[in-house]
Amino acid sequence: MSLPALSPLSLGTAPLGGLYQPVNENDALAVIDSAWQHGIRFFDTAPMYGNGSAERRLGLALRDKPRDSYVLATKVGRLLRLPHSPQGEDAYYKDTPPERPIFDFSYDGVMRSFEESLIRLGLDRIDILHIHDPDSHELEAMKGAYQALDRLRTEGLIRAIGAGMNQWEMLARFAEAGKFDCFLLAGRYTLLDQSALKTLLPICERRGVRIIVGGVYNSGLLADPKPGAKFNYDDAPSELIERAQKLDSVCRSHGVPLKAAAIQFPALHSAVASILTGARSVMELDENVAMTKVPIPSALWNDLKIQGLIDEGAPISKRITV
Repeated sequence: MSLPALSPLSLGTAPLGGLYQPVNENDALAVIDSAWQHGIRFFDTAPMYGNGSAERRLGLALRDKPRDSYVLATKVGRLLRLPHSPQGEDAYYKDTPPERPIFDFSYDGVMRSFEESLIRLGLDRIDILHIHDPDSHELEAMKGAYQALDRLRTEGLIRAIGAGMNQWEMLARFAEAGKFDCFLLAGRYTLLDQSALKTLLPICERRGVRIIVGGVYNSGLLADPKPGAKFNYDDAPSELIERAQKLDSVCRSHGVPLKAAAIQFPALHSAVASILTGARSVMELDENVAMTKVPIPSALWNDLKIQGLIDEGAPISKRITV
């Protein structure tokens, strides 16, 4: 098995699971339907997103679509279980089912997670399974989760295996240690943060690992760079707000929205297979799609390099392969 072809723009479903604020089911289904109408055919979810509600909603929206017409990714590393005692609302996900995620990167835990995701999705297969944020569980992730995913891939039960993280360092080690098909890299190859450029991306090109870039707005800082904006899900430090504002200023001088530059920049790297964006409303989704179509002059990218706002080694034109 190998990584299936991915649509250049893909839909992440964390917002549809109630990230930061509740989203009702009809609105969530409308977003997925709108994504389909826009030609998006790669959808990413996880048990953690809304404690199962994102997977369930995605499966419901895709149930009447031909199964070979889209690619679906979900994740392992957390099992959803009822807590022993009542708990308050999650810090990030609102209006969720009572189950709560517990870490489990073991071989058996991953096999259970796979089976339970299929049930929540109500679909007959998952295309890509990612090891989900194993930041403090690196050893178990490779000895347990990776071995389970490798078996599922070998047996043809999934098509590709990956790992999704908000850091690049562990992904670089994974790329060298295993046979991964793809990585979901969130926030570490963006207009604001190209820290994955010099080490991870060359390893992935050499090893044939494709990159799905998430977090292109860096938790919202590149969507609206002002005090109070988020970075890595927390309040952005003042120096990053200032850098984002400088990026915005250069974009404005070329008549380009900052969001357009943010969503198009990562796709210029040849290791990148898809740009993963989330939306909690049809309006947000329509805007993301529109931002991918804004013409961006090469002079803008050149100015960003001249001013030291993006890495000198970052590709600023799409490499064409034949």
